[in-house]
Amino acid sequence: MERYLTPSEVAEIFGMSRSGVIKWIREGKIKAVEINGRWRIPYSEVERLLSGGNRVKQVVIYARVSSNTQKDDLERQLNALREWVRENYGDVNVVEVKDIGSGLKEDRRGLKKLIELARRRQIDAVVVAYKDRLTRFGFEYLVELFKAYGVNVVVAFQDEDYMQELVEDFVEIVKSFASRIYGHRSHKYEKVIKCVEDVEKDSKA
Repeated sequence: MERYLTPSEVAEIFGMSRSGVIKWIREGKIKAVEINGRWRIPYSEVERLLSGGNRVKQVVIYARVSSNTQKDDLERQLNALREWVRENYGDVNVVEVKDIGSGLKEDRRGLKKLIELARRRQIDAVVVAYKDRLTRFGFEYLVELFKAYGVNVVVAFQDEDYMQELVEDFVEIVKSFASRIYGHRSHKYEKVIKCVEDVEKDSKA
């Protein structure tokens, strides 16, 4: 039985915008059917494009967790991404890149490696499990950066709720601003830090 995808789902697979998929439909580049006034794309059309002349040959799967205590989750992400790439891209070369660190950090070693591989034109796509695995903020900016190097960013799954990581990121943001406003050694800085650390402890309770 044929499986049908929404334009948004197709956009995620190809690392593009939903409006771009709609444009493909109107230009006849991808076949679609209208069901109850909404476009639906047969999965066979996605497979046709994936296996066509612009077929992806080298893929990076990127996984990230915020701390060393989440190494099991890191491996689960990698396993899920390996399987997703196998099902969606078939026989391609796969490079695995991973980071342990906050999604707010811009100097992650793995993220730098992704950008360098893209800059050297050594990859065709970056596949992540969820948007916030690549970065907590500024996802669309990174998508545009990779696109400039001819690399698609593909989000494999629907977003999950990483509440603990959100709390940790919140704490890091508050610490950074408090340090700039009050200075590391001030009494006010210490009070702010104690408050946010209490919030972090409560979230783990």
